[in-house]
Amino acid sequence: MIRVRILVPVHNSKSKMAKVSEYIKESYVELTQKVTWPTWRELQNSSVLVLIAALIIAMLILVMDQSINFVLTKFYDTLTK
Repeated sequence: MIRVRILVPVHNSKSKMAKVSEYIKESYVELTQKVTWPTWRELQNSSVLVLIAALIIAMLILVMDQSINFVLTKFYDTLTK
């Protein structure tokens, strides 16, 4: 004899609005009690580091752009002469 089990989904009795409300409450608790936020000093140090890195990358892109512009200008000048 073969036995077959039929699984019936169990519906949660909570409404969608109750689920949303519970999600918001749990998110608030997690953000206020479980997340470690950086100190003001750590935040300043990280911001300065990001600013310096962005400036260095911008300078590298500027140098590459000017180099390519110089090379292409010389190349096109030789074609037109």
